[in-house]
Amino acid sequence: MSIPPYSQPEFPVSRAAAAAAAGALVPPTERFATRTSGMIASEIRALFAVASRPEVVSLAGGMPNLAALPLESLSAEVADLVARDGQVALQYGSAQGVPRLREQICEVMREEGIEADPDDVVVTVGSQMALDLITRIFCDPDDVILAEGPSYVGALGSFAAYQARVVHVAMDELGLVPELLENALRGLAAQGITPKFLYTIPNFHNPAGVTMAVDRRQRVLDLCAEYGVGVVEDNPYGLLGFTGTVYPALRSMDRDVVYLGSFSKTFASGLRVGWALVPPAVRDRLVLAAESATLCPPSFTQMLVSRYLENHDWRAQIKTFTEVYRERRDAMLTALETHLPEGCTWTVPDGGFYVWLTVPEGVDSKAMLPRAVTARVAYASGTGFYADGLGSRQLRLSYCYPTPERIAEGVRRFAAVLEAELDVMKTFGVQGRPARVVLGQGPQAPSPDTA
Repeated sequence: MSIPPYSQPEFPVSRAAAAAAAGALVPPTERFATRTSGMIASEIRALFAVASRPEVVSLAGGMPNLAALPLESLSAEVADLVARDGQVALQYGSAQGVPRLREQICEVMREEGIEADPDDVVVTVGSQMALDLITRIFCDPDDVILAEGPSYVGALGSFAAYQARVVHVAMDELGLVPELLENALRGLAAQGITPKFLYTIPNFHNPAGVTMAVDRRQRVLDLCAEYGVGVVEDNPYGLLGFTGTVYPALRSMDRDVVYLGSFSKTFASGLRVGWALVPPAVRDRLVLAAESATLCPPSFTQMLVSRYLENHDWRAQIKTFTEVYRERRDAMLTALETHLPEGCTWTVPDGGFYVWLTVPEGVDSKAMLPRAVTARVAYASGTGFYADGLGSRQLRLSYCYPTPERIAEGVRRFAAVLEAELDVMKTFGVQGRPARVVLGQGPQAPSPDTA
């Protein structure tokens, strides 16, 4: 993997800045901070309005399937919470989070081998807020962050908002490749650059669907320690494995790892309750940053999550979720095998929400998306998961929300669009080439451009 030369990023000149340079009076409503030039709409979020139409099969969004939740008993919990503890639940609370919930979060993390002190847990409004705050307290403009290629679109948005530069490191079917990480670290060190941290989703990766091999995890941590680089572990899917295996968290191997967790995938995403487990040296700054962002996370949702963990068999509920998602994963893999043309490859996830698909050479997944929507199927094009414009041959398919029947129909519609695209290429003399060598059970390195 070649490391691109490091240079001062060029930010587009706003209309306000141009007017100021010309001596014109700039309207107050256009005097934006320079960092806002890096804030652009997510390609995936922009799809939601279209994908939510009932006639469209959406394989784009990562919405959890909440049909398996015990809604009747949860509604009784909500009523009782207001009746018994409304004076506390509806009041301001601690910026660090409800103490009892922080204790319970430590119990949840113990499932992945993490031993933690509740004092080192900071509750946030979803783990996205934790990620944003971590970036805020660590990154100055022009700092470098290492991230898997592809990477979670919400992380890339936060990194861009704080004007950080992302250097991607490719994966294969066993997750982040340590040799490529070492190449990236060595290349940056030669330029006098120490990345602020490695951002990684080791389990059931979003969007790639792969899991970092256990024997690679310590090597990744050792490399980062050798080069003085922090590690941020984002793990919202870790308990949603299909084989019964719970992989050890990176945080269980190194207490300096910043660990991000969430109840959005294992309970209810609409409650927006996440957390960060951080070393003591980070905690105070993170709490101050949280206070400046929200003053405090909502006590009501935290106390509801706490009651759920206290009074319900949350482990059994997670098992129910995994059975639902495994059935949908199987439906998607069967449909891909049945309908997709030659030259396509895809990952085979053993947990989580996503399959990462590579289409034949010459097909641009972003350019093809409007034609797919016209055919009443939606997906997330691969370019949205890279900070550097790569991923045009890739796309993410989500199986978590639609029924198995809808998944099969969605893949059939997608395959028809792809076949039409290949026919046009053939008609106009654009010859597709076979996909790169397939590794393992079918997945290849998520981006052939970064391998």
